[in-house]
This record gives sequence, structure tokens and C-alpha cells, in this order.
Amino acid sequence: MTHPYSAWTELDNGTVPVRDGELFYETAGEGPAVVLLHGGVLDQRMWDEQFSWLVGSGHRVIRYDSRGHGLSSTVAGDWANHDDLCALLDALDVPSAVLVGLSHGARVALDTAVAHPERVGALALASPGISGRAFTDPFILEHIGAQVAAIGAPDGMERYVEHFLRMWVDGPHRGPSDVHPGLRERMRASAAATVEVHADGMGAGMPVEVGAAGRLSEIRVPTIVFDGDLDSTDIAANAHAITLAVPGARRIRIPAAAHMVNLENTVLFDRELRAFLSALPR
Repeated sequence: MTHPYSAWTELDNGTVPVRDGELFYETAGEGPAVVLLHGGVLDQRMWDEQFSWLVGSGHRVIRYDSRGHGLSSTVAGDWANHDDLCALLDALDVPSAVLVGLSHGARVALDTAVAHPERVGALALASPGISGRAFTDPFILEHIGAQVAAIGAPDGMERYVEHFLRMWVDGPHRGPSDVHPGLRERMRASAAATVEVHADGMGAGMPVEVGAAGRLSEIRVPTIVFDGDLDSTDIAANAHAITLAVPGARRIRIPAAAHMVNLENTVLFDRELRAFLSALPR
């Protein structure tokens, strides 16, 4: 089968060893490196739309499945996502990169900027998570509780994924029928695949994080933050906290979008990301 990008660029994919596992990645293009970090329970395919134009705009674009997601290894013990990312950069001979992350991907990007600042040239953080900040929105807490209760039940996988979609696709201000059915099905299929393939890794280890919430002011790279106006109060608070603490950070509120801002208001997201990248020194 021909890869959708192979008509106009040389696409490379493979695996990189990390401690107790391996990461699956794809990379294409030439120029300054941009790494795309996906949201939790999803995989690198959530960046399909952005991968294409980023390669065409003169960047070396790298995207990968985090440990416990997609085609990468199932969790087999404690691990650090920021160290996994640096191992990937080492293997691909990338000294530093712009990190573009959504949700959990933004959380990993922030941890990397704090723990390995020399590897990060800039940050584009969408619907950001932040290590060291607890969820407080009752809507999110209710669905997290329901997810935990679903684990081990006969129909547990379907229920787990549905609560994921309620939190991170529909959001607190919409019902499932208010969301584009194609987007919801795409996210459902991606989340279901990850949950099914990596079920054995649930509870097998804990992610080691740096507690970036208390160290945001240490970050000294150009930073842009995106959040949707239909997302939870927790994500809005995270976006606000980053913008306040990181010197020079700029926040862009994305209308008509909940958590998946790059897929719900793609035109605006892409325009703002393109402008941000174009303004960086090359």
C-alpha cells in the first residue's frame, strides 16, 4: 500500500529502543526539526493533517507513539516520557526540536523543556496537561471515576473508551450528538485500538514526571498555548497558568472546539501554528 505522503517526500519509519521497550516513529522532510506529541490514549495519527503541511513547509517532522500507545511497546515498569523522547531524538540525530504537543503530549513537552532544556527550541502546547497539577473539574473527575470502575468489567473496554470520548472529544458543554460523527468515530477507533493492544500494561508501571507545574518559570523558549472554548475548566486553567508563568508565552483561544483543537478548528489552528513556526529563528 502506498503511504499518503510517499508521492512527494521520502518517509522513514521504524523503531527506536528505549529502556524496557521501543518507540515506533515516522519522519519526513528536511529543515528544522518539529516533533508532534499525541494525546493520551490516542496515537500519532491524530496529527495526520498537520504532518502533511509541516513537511511541505520546510521542516523535518517527527511523530511517534508514546510508550503504551499505538505501535510502541506496552508499559512493563516505571518509565519517563521525557527521557523516551530524548532517546528518540538521540537515535534520529536531532540535537533539539520544536515540540508540538496536545494534552498529554503537551505535558510531556513541558516535562522535557524542564528536564532537558537544551533539547527544546520552542513549545506549541495545545489543550495542555501539566505534570503536578491535579484535575478539579467535577465533569472530568466524574468520568475518570467511571473509567476506573469500568476496568475489568465484561464491557469495560467500550465503557472506558466512551468515557474518554465524553471527556476529551465531546467536552463538558456538548453531548455526543453535537460532535462531528466522523471525528468522534476516528477518535473512538484510535482509543479502542490503544486500549485493546496495551491493556496488559495498565497498572504495570507509573510514569516518572518532573512536576512541571511548579517549574514553568524556568522555561525560556518561545511558547504558544492553544485551548478550545468548549474544553474543561482544568484545561483552561492550565493554559492560563502556562501563559502567566512562561516568559513571553502567548495564548490563543480556539472557538468552536473542545479538547481536540487541531481537528475541530483545523484552519485556525494551522494558521496560528504556521505563523508561530515562521517567526522562529532558523
